[in-house]
Amino acid sequence: MDSITAAFALDDVLARSARLVRRAQQLPPAGARPVTISGRVGGWIAPRALEAIRALPGVDVEDEAVHIRAVSTRGLGLEAVLQGVAQTLQEAGCIRSWRDERVDVVAEGRCFSRIERGATRPLGLLTQAVHLNAWAPDGRLWVARRSLTKPTDPGLWDTLSGGLVAAGEDPEMALLRETHEEAGLPAVALAAHAPLRTVVRMHRRLPDGYQVENVLVSDCVLDPGTVPRNLDGEVMEFRCVAAAPLQELLAQGAFTLEAEICVLDSLRRRLQIPSAAVSR
Repeated sequence: MDSITAAFALDDVLARSARLVRRAQQLPPAGARPVTISGRVGGWIAPRALEAIRALPGVDVEDEAVHIRAVSTRGLGLEAVLQGVAQTLQEAGCIRSWRDERVDVVAEGRCFSRIERGATRPLGLLTQAVHLNAWAPDGRLWVARRSLTKPTDPGLWDTLSGGLVAAGEDPEMALLRETHEEAGLPAVALAAHAPLRTVVRMHRRLPDGYQVENVLVSDCVLDPGTVPRNLDGEVMEFRCVAAAPLQELLAQGAFTLEAEICVLDSLRRRLQIPSAAVSR
């Protein structure tokens, strides 16, 4: 057992993880209504967002739900309708950050279209996020501090890399892409990383709507001498932390909620599985 995991008790890690997962399970915002996509339940729309889009073509507002669908009589496919919804939400100030990045629109397990990622929270649409817990050979953990310009959780600590899966993208490829962009590491550096696993589905009320997100995480042990280098401006600092600094960051609540859940999941695995097998 390495120095970090030797400093943590399994029961404490499990109890803390359970508390965090409960924090990640919140009901939709007050007044939110279910959203259907082509007849399948896919999200929860906040009242402010509903007022912004209720008159758009392809949006049908009922007392119990809001329905978004293609309008064949006007030559509007579902993606065009969703693009109009996203643009209107942006103009109404409902989107915190427009990224010019598309994510899949999934309802009842089926992908129907794609939409600007900034519109997912106001509509409460399901997203997928990938994270990487990267360990040094001596048992320390690499962590990354988010840029102060990030629209969400600026300045908090995170896993080495993480981000949303883009439209049409395989989660494995998203993990490699995010790790290259955020930590400057090539795919070969992650050749022995563990398969991605889902640690939680977030249901969290946010200022811009409702976060419904599958959080996937992988673990790896980096080669000796590997030093991350940010390429996209989204990370302000990297640290390779031993047990005491990691415990201090956890005690301070210095991590994002998702990152802390991912870190604790990795610690749990290292406490339950021989360390040599964790990255396989």
